[in-house]
Parts: sequence; structure tokens; C-alpha cells
Amino acid sequence: PGTISASHGRVKNANTTALIGRPLREDLEARIGRSIEIETDANCFALAEAMHGAGQGARCVFGVILGTGVGGGIVLDQRIWPGAQGIAGEWGHTTLYPEGPPCYCGRRGCVELYLSGTGLSRSYAMCGEDEIPAEEVWARAGKEEPIAGEVVAQYKENFGRAMAQVINILDPDVIVLGGGVSNAPGLAEEATGLIQPHLFNDEILTRVARHRLGDSAG
Repeated sequence: PGTISASHGRVKNANTTALIGRPLREDLEARIGRSIEIETDANCFALAEAMHGAGQGARCVFGVILGTGVGGGIVLDQRIWPGAQGIAGEWGHTTLYPEGPPCYCGRRGCVELYLSGTGLSRSYAMCGEDEIPAEEVWARAGKEEPIAGEVVAQYKENFGRAMAQVINILDPDVIVLGGGVSNAPGLAEEATGLIQPHLFNDEILTRVARHRLGDSAG
């Protein structure tokens, strides 16, 4: 998780914050006694799905991670597109609600705070309920528990709004959903309808699919 900085070679932007500022490559090479290559987990997920999974055959694939955090990776013609600063695809730290809660990145109201598994659990707990795993919140919504249903409905609205921003900018052929929350029943199937009201277009041709290689294919 996170990115290796081009300027100093250490980890930046990791939601596993203990890694930030560490020379992870050198630490691992010293520990295991072998040369290694490092790449962002979301980029690896996107590349795997573009080459061998749900994005196979598409020119532009956006791989989405909905897990402990929210990340993304861009693959063009089966090659990772890292961007000028190595942060291409990091939609999890665009602002969804400017007055929202603080994020570890130093800003407020980031997409990650609402669409990660921990964010969904937190939203449920803020309604006066016990903090339970995201999959349990989704299961309770499926059993028509009113509070869980409201939380999941708001999650879907936020998902559609945030994904539309990505499509407006990148306009990928395929979006592949990964991470634990991507397994939520109905999310991939409902994605097109959730995105369309927020999209700068009269139709949505981008295909949204659940992973084929596992939610942690990276």
C-alpha cells in the first residue's frame, strides 16, 4: 500500500501509516537477502485484471480497491500508467464532502472515508449501533434492517457520485472492482445505474465488473 516516492525512494501515501517514510524496498531486501521489485497494490490489481481477468482485451482499465482503504490503478494497453508523481488512479483521496471528517492524509471528507470497508462500518456505528464489519452491515441491510439499509443506500449514492468523477476524467473502457467490499451483493450489478445520474454524458458505455482473479489479485 502506498507509493515509492521518485524523489527520495521511501514510501508515501500509505494508509498503513507506519510505512510512510520507510525505505521499504531496502528493508525487505535486507530481511530476505534477495533483490525485489515494488509496485502499488492497486496498480498490480489493475494489471492482473487487465491481462488475465475482467478487463482482458480492453485498452483502458481502471482497477478499484474498496477495502481497508480506497485505491485505484490505471492500465493502458496492458501497461501500468503511474502518472508524473506516481499517484495516478488515487481517487480515494479526492474530496467527496469538504466538511467531512478528517482523513489521515491531512484533508477532510475524502472518498476513502465513505467507501472503504472501515468507512462503512464507521457510518453504521455513527447511527448509534455497534461497529461491525462492512460485510455484516451489508448482510443486515439484505435482511431489511432499517438503519443498515439507510447506511448501505447512502454508500451506494456516494459510490455512484465518486465513480462518475473518475469516468468523467479518465473515461475507461472497463472498471474492475476489487477489495473486500467489492464482494458485496449487488454492488457491481447496480454500478451502472448508480453512476449514470452523476455522469457528464447521456449514457454510460464503461463496463463495470467484479474481479475475476480474487479481490486481492494484485
